[in-house]
Amino acid sequence: MLKIGCHLSTEGGYLSMGERIASVGGDTFQYFTKNPKGGNRNFKKPDPADVEALRVFLTERGMTMPLAHAPYTYNPCSANEEVRRYSCDSMHDELLFLEALPGSLYNFHPGCHTGQGVDVGVDYISDMLNHVLWDGMHTTVLLETMAGKGTELGRSFEELRRIIDRVDEGLRGSVGVCFDTCHVSDAGYDIIGDLDGVLREFDRVVGIDRIRAIHLNDSMNPPASRKDRHAKIGEGFIGFPAITNIITHPCLRDLPFYLETPNELEGYGKEIALLKGVSAECEQK
Repeated sequence: MLKIGCHLSTEGGYLSMGERIASVGGDTFQYFTKNPKGGNRNFKKPDPADVEALRVFLTERGMTMPLAHAPYTYNPCSANEEVRRYSCDSMHDELLFLEALPGSLYNFHPGCHTGQGVDVGVDYISDMLNHVLWDGMHTTVLLETMAGKGTELGRSFEELRRIIDRVDEGLRGSVGVCFDTCHVSDAGYDIIGDLDGVLREFDRVVGIDRIRAIHLNDSMNPPASRKDRHAKIGEGFIGFPAITNIITHPCLRDLPFYLETPNELEGYGKEIALLKGVSAECEQK
């Protein structure tokens, strides 16, 4: 059965997010650990009772633990040492907090090398992962596939593999990939006409088992545009048939899917119902 949710605001608290996603038929959700574009730079640890209430709510209903998304302000491969340190320290604090929700996922954008070059950027990102990860942690940290704007890293599967390969072997099991459909298409991979081929390439380069979550988004821009602008499901250049292929593909269908389409909760509910209906029809065939 399709496990799908959407992005939610933390306004109202952690239990509120569980109740909101359940109200629209979702099975999981994504949220930002703090203001995604700035504001308070310090991580404010939520009320432990509220977090525990969410854990119980999700567990009792058989729902999937959420995906925590790092703010866009983190750039672990910046040329600015202060920015790198802030990204590293903040991520470590957030991962410590997530031990209260065992089984959570934590997603971050690999960052922009800001003119230093891919080699330097890869080294910085993997060095940060070696610092923030620890043996026995209960959260999986995900590198997000990126569209490739400017000096953005993570556009190619090879770049993701290089980062993972530099993580200490004993910590590598806590590292995965979040496969963003808009980003992958905008980066130039043909998920519209050759999804099987793209997944074979990912498996060859990175390993298909590294994909632990899907950001399910249509794209406002044509393939290989390197733009990264999300569209509602079926209203962009990827299109509904390709989205259907993604949610029903044998390599992907058991993973959690997270909508980041330009919607409010009601719109997300409609997309969740639509996609669950399509998934159920395909399973019956």
